[in-house]
Amino acid sequence: MLDEWDLTTTNLGRVQGRKYEVAVVPVAATEAHNRHLPEGQDVLSTLHVARRCCETAWRATESVVCLPIIPYGADCNLAAFPLTIHVSQATLDALMREIIVGLHKHGLRKIVIINGHGGNEFSPLIRQVQSDLPVHVFLCNWWAVGHDKYSEIFAAHDDHAGEQETSVALALYPELVELSRAGDGHARPFRFEALERGWVRTSRDFARLNDHCAIGDPSGAAAEKGRKYLDLVCGRISQFLIELAQAPLDEHFPHVPWAAAPTRNRSGT
Repeated sequence: MLDEWDLTTTNLGRVQGRKYEVAVVPVAATEAHNRHLPEGQDVLSTLHVARRCCETAWRATESVVCLPIIPYGADCNLAAFPLTIHVSQATLDALMREIIVGLHKHGLRKIVIINGHGGNEFSPLIRQVQSDLPVHVFLCNWWAVGHDKYSEIFAAHDDHAGEQETSVALALYPELVELSRAGDGHARPFRFEALERGWVRTSRDFARLNDHCAIGDPSGAAAEKGRKYLDLVCGRISQFLIELAQAPLDEHFPHVPWAAAPTRNRSGT
């Protein structure tokens, strides 16, 4: 089936007749996810989210295009686990910048990065590229979009390959989930209170946490939980893409003009 929102399936004849407003760039990672989830967990789930959201937004605007996914991410702190593929952030930034430059060349100035891996950090790149080019780049870490509703769906905190990710996998590709192989996700805590509470942050070497590259218990996972979370996340991202596509690129974008802003914004309170 030919989908005009999907750059990999549409063609020149159709692209020449379209005015795309928003380009979506999915990026993920290829890495270990406990013993029971596929190495491509981030790739498979992120691609689903990006495609589903672009398809929904296309039905409302016919001006959103989804690019092919970047399947590798910054994974040096998981490198102890077999066949985890690490690409430096500098390499990712260079690739993403070239993609953004190419999109700008073809008239696209609204770009959304849908990121599916916590080790990828594009904020400094976005700050710089928006200073260098007349583009607007938005970063969406899709797994965090529904965190305000997390406790309404999931029973346990999930950091890596626990209840949330396993539930998403069960909803999307249950044939790739081998729960009988799963470790319990119990990880060594930090010895410092400041790190445990998040007042101070550091990079975690996952090999020092446990032997199965997980933080979070997957035993409570269920496909229905995954579907609920995906519905929530994809609904929110889709709406953002629709609003973004329909928004004019005026001198205030992406902010509202003062005349339309709430009074509290004018006073800074």
